Amino acid sequence: MNFYVDIHVLQTVPPSCVNRDDTGSPKTALYGGTRRARVSSQAWKSVIREEFRTQFAEEFLGYRTKHVMDTLAIALKKIIPGADEGEVQKKAKEALENAGIKLSTKKDGEVDALFFFSNAQAGKLAELIVKGESDKKLYKLALKDYPSVDMALFGRMVASDPSLNYDAAAQVAHAISTHAVQNEYDYFTAVDDCSAEDNAGAGHLGTVEYNSATLYRYATVNVQELYKSLGENTPNTVKKFIDAFIRTMPTGKQNTFANRTMPDMVYVTVRRDQPVNLSGAFERAVVSRENGYVDASKHALKEYSERLYKDYDIGPEQEFVVGSDLWEETSRYSLSEMLNAVESVVKNGLE
Repeated sequence: MNFYVDIHVLQTVPPSCVNRDDTGSPKTALYGGTRRARVSSQAWKSVIREEFRTQFAEEFLGYRTKHVMDTLAIALKKIIPGADEGEVQKKAKEALENAGIKLSTKKDGEVDALFFFSNAQAGKLAELIVKGESDKKLYKLALKDYPSVDMALFGRMVASDPSLNYDAAAQVAHAISTHAVQNEYDYFTAVDDCSAEDNAGAGHLGTVEYNSATLYRYATVNVQELYKSLGENTPNTVKKFIDAFIRTMPTGKQNTFANRTMPDMVYVTVRRDQPVNLSGAFERAVVSRENGYVDASKHALKEYSERLYKDYDIGPEQEFVVGSDLWEETSRYSLSEMLNAVESVVKNGLE
């Protein structure tokens, strides 16, 4: 049975460089024939995973790393405190080899490619090797079972052993501005505090590129796929994912611009057919002279969604709105009310 939760966010970001390209410029994209501000999905997923570390206990989290032996060594030390470092490293290496994880021949204790490794999986491998278990199938199962919440949401790909792959239960779109943007440059100077009094020159000159935008952000969660991995923890995980998606901000040039904002509007839908990205509402760039882009973007999103739902008979099963009075009063919530309501809907939908 199909079961999706879609999250749509409108968020204004003041002058900033949230996500840079290889030249240091704010990322952009052409959409609808105009240049738009863009923030990559990878940038937002990274800070969501960081936010998870404040929301979930350590046992529900994981690490994407080449240093898998170090992660496993931490788990081993919890089981055999005071163990000799050499013994711990030896057991960690043996456990990984039993699980079929090949260590790099160039760098000691590392794997050649990043490996997504949950703390629970590390703990299970540690238990097996300490017990002296020799059945390699159990080690492989330990790496297949016990996924972290971020692994279940964002997936895991192991090119050397596809049996360890996890399909991502969540998809995050690249955020784009609802309107055209033009990057600007900030010329700045830095003063040398210890220079001579008769030196009027600056200690440093530089420029930084930036833009400002009202962004449309979108993510979706396949609840049934997530349930396969997390079982009864699914409703709470969906709630915390939505919360993290709403509250986080990539940290590019954060100290320079202090651009941390909260969304102007959040629109969440529960669907039984398919995920529906509403970026088409902004294919024609929003134009504003004096009234800003937020209100015009809210109206564009509302009008486009209603037209799309009617034309294709794809209205959501339920909808929840934070920060706009364009929807019916029964659909409007505070953030905490919306999160609790969606968690309840997911829980009831899985029963």
